[in-house]
Amino acid sequence: MSSVESFAPRRGEPVFGRLAIIGIGLIGSSIARAAKELNLAGTIVLADRDEAVRRRARELGIGHAVAETAAEAVRDADHIILCVPVGACGAVAEEIAPALKQGAILSDVGSVKGSVIEAVTPHLPDGVALVPAHPVAGTENSGPDAGFPSLFLNRWCILTPPEGTDAAAVAKTRQLWEGMGAIVEVMGAQHHDLVLAVTSHLPHLIAYNIVGTAEDLEAVTQSEVIKFSAGGFRDFTRIAASDPTMWRDVFLHNKEAVLEMLGRFNEDLAILTRAIRYGDGETLHRHFTRTRAIRRGIVALGQEKPETEKLRKP
Repeated sequence: MSSVESFAPRRGEPVFGRLAIIGIGLIGSSIARAAKELNLAGTIVLADRDEAVRRRARELGIGHAVAETAAEAVRDADHIILCVPVGACGAVAEEIAPALKQGAILSDVGSVKGSVIEAVTPHLPDGVALVPAHPVAGTENSGPDAGFPSLFLNRWCILTPPEGTDAAAVAKTRQLWEGMGAIVEVMGAQHHDLVLAVTSHLPHLIAYNIVGTAEDLEAVTQSEVIKFSAGGFRDFTRIAASDPTMWRDVFLHNKEAVLEMLGRFNEDLAILTRAIRYGDGETLHRHFTRTRAIRRGIVALGQEKPETEKLRKP
């Protein structure tokens, strides 16, 4: 039995009375769908700066209400989740700060944590806790239609509360994500950014680059690239189809960690280049054997599943 089949969240008492979600893309709409289906919040209010997105969210019935502004959405909210590009978190925090109530918990879903904490903290009113979160889940699709309630099922969600954060706020945030089926881990923001630089950010950078390289090759027409795409290149194109605004912000806001990992990657690539050039099959086989074992470990941990698998009904 796979890990996905062995666990499904159950409806219970709401974790929060009022949940506000700012940004109705893949992650925001998936949170809203899961929280609504699993009764994790009494009222779920969404907001997005794009009028067409707000209209579509209303048509789809995502959450319970769609507010015209972020400040309106967060008023009286117990938990607020910023589902916007990491570069926008500071500006949104400044916008909503006057409307945040005492005792509220502010969170986010960005894949960079250090810069988000730095940008958001100056705008936090007294009595509002900051518990950043990063659900390590997603697809290459975006927008309110892309979300589905089982996106976080048996996926990691990393919390990076700053030192001194109220333990009860961290516990409530954990409860929300666990209620959606996520496996929650708590770590420091700097460590998170270094880990994600190699597990997520660098692979995306490589994907964007290799797809661009293939498109630039004059000797291979675009139709041939598409026509003869094998599994490897097809996987790269899937990753490279991710939201360009989000990934632009990721690389700009996790610059140091990404550059460190990119340097190490280039050193390893040079070793493989030399092995190929001089026919060193032993080095290639040793490297491929080691990385194959890592891939099998990822599968064994249950971090490989169809992204569109729907949440099982309780």
